[in-house]
Amino acid sequence: MLLFFEVFGSNTMNVEVVSVQYQMMAAAIIVGVNKQTKFVSVQFTPAFPPVDGAAKVKWHYFSALVYLMVANIAACAYAAISTLIVLATRTAAIGFAQTIIIFDVTVVGLLFSANGAALVVGIIGYKGNSHLQWNKVCNVLDSFCDRIAISIVLSLVASFAFVALVSLVVLSLQKRFAPRN
Repeated sequence: MLLFFEVFGSNTMNVEVVSVQYQMMAAAIIVGVNKQTKFVSVQFTPAFPPVDGAAKVKWHYFSALVYLMVANIAACAYAAISTLIVLATRTAAIGFAQTIIIFDVTVVGLLFSANGAALVVGIIGYKGNSHLQWNKVCNVLDSFCDRIAISIVLSLVASFAFVALVSLVVLSLQKRFAPRN
């Protein structure tokens, strides 16, 4: 993705890469600070009175949200490091370009797998799963679920932008290094 600096030399892509990095970092920060405590009343059987208790939820209680945060931080760090590497090596050979593209595609896969995992946890939180007797929890822990949804949307937007940038770089490198007949 970041070979775009070398291939096109465009300042508009610098803004796009920084925008993607900010979206990934914002998604990670939103997940990392997300927690909520709410007092709920639970009645175990009709014969007994309801019991009041605190329902406390934090982002690290869900492994999919930990994965989402780590994947976004790793992708953001990779984008920053690869930007510096590409800017430091202005003469990019085809082997170097292919290596960077392989890492770019790997990061895209990592981001989409983390988004998918977090999205599944979010859907179960919103709708529950009647087959497994998992009740929906987002009607109780609404602000926690809303912040997770915002984080997933930000991460998905950044992931699609990453795909667009990688696609543009691959197409431009194909034109640049393609054998001429």
